[in-house]
Amino acid sequence: MQKNDWSLSAIVAGFVAVLVGFASSVAIVFQAAAAAGASAEITASWVGVLGFAMGISCIGFSWYYKAPILTAWSTPGAALLATSLQGISLAEAVGVFIFSAVLTTALGLSGWFDKLTRRIPLPIAAAMLAGIMLKFGLDIFTSMQTSPILVLLMIGVFLLAKRFWPRYAVPLVLLTGVLFCFSQQQLDFSSVELSLVQLVWVSPAWSWSAILGVGVPLFVVTMTSQNIPGLAVLRSSGYQTPVSPMLSWTGLITLVSAPFGNFSINLAAITAAICSGPEAHPDPDKRYTAGIAAGVFYLLTGLAGATVVALFAAFPKELIATVAGLALLGTIAANLATATVETKHRDAAILTLLITASGVSFFGIASAFWGLVAGLVTTGWFSWRRSQA
Repeated sequence: MQKNDWSLSAIVAGFVAVLVGFASSVAIVFQAAAAAGASAEITASWVGVLGFAMGISCIGFSWYYKAPILTAWSTPGAALLATSLQGISLAEAVGVFIFSAVLTTALGLSGWFDKLTRRIPLPIAAAMLAGIMLKFGLDIFTSMQTSPILVLLMIGVFLLAKRFWPRYAVPLVLLTGVLFCFSQQQLDFSSVELSLVQLVWVSPAWSWSAILGVGVPLFVVTMTSQNIPGLAVLRSSGYQTPVSPMLSWTGLITLVSAPFGNFSINLAAITAAICSGPEAHPDPDKRYTAGIAAGVFYLLTGLAGATVVALFAAFPKELIATVAGLALLGTIAANLATATVETKHRDAAILTLLITASGVSFFGIASAFWGLVAGLVTTGWFSWRRSQA
């Protein structure tokens, strides 16, 4: 790494990537931790270890491959956990994280990533993801019943920012909500103190219903909706880095840090796009410094995990719900479009979407798993019928 490889634009791109990554979805991580019954200290540990894991992997990958490779926590995975961990103990949740990490590591070591993802039709995976995230979109409008002015103001800023400054839409929405709540004296920062995070170890416990109902969908969602788009960003930017080693390392890092609250890290897409374009550096060979800069900022954010948790705890729940819902709006829309674009998969995809969104569970196994099973069975049935015709 040469000193002249660095530029102010690369450092700014790294900072913006971290800002967008945290502001757009940290609220969903908090909801996932709450669903698992995590205390404030354990929630801080989740945020801290995720920051450390992303920071180490961003720096390591970007330096080794000389490409702007960013990692991120699995936002769809966090959304899945937020809707599926009720009734599952914190120790069993850690067991789910470890199970998913083992699958990721094994998949990376085997080199079968491309083969396996082709087994699950993209419309089915997209429908399951849309069903998982639908609740967060609906929460925007249920929050409007108790805080109509706040929610309408945030929606207005979101629409305005999406028109003129789409990259900064979610941070601007968050800033607007904070300023409004501050003006209305709805924020209480008395418990916010600057402090370093303390990681909390939670020993895993094993539950087959949790592993099947949450662990398998967590693995599938992360592979199909996070790693595949993340790889596509790198390829479209001209970086032909090997995917299997990166997959193995993200799995291993998650495996080692899962007891501290790392539920899943993966290749990033949105934040990677910020660091892989000409805005980060005019020379593609030097944009890897933006990935390293993002890693440094992630490490700093991880160190302040307890402060981040205390800060967001001071926010009204309506603010958090609206930020989370608006941040996922584009993802919901994109997955709905993907789920219904192919006629031959449309019925199976809609069935997957409805079952997943319903929240029903059988034998203690969450709806996301049953939605995926229903979609695959329906797809197999229609494919068999066509082959017999």
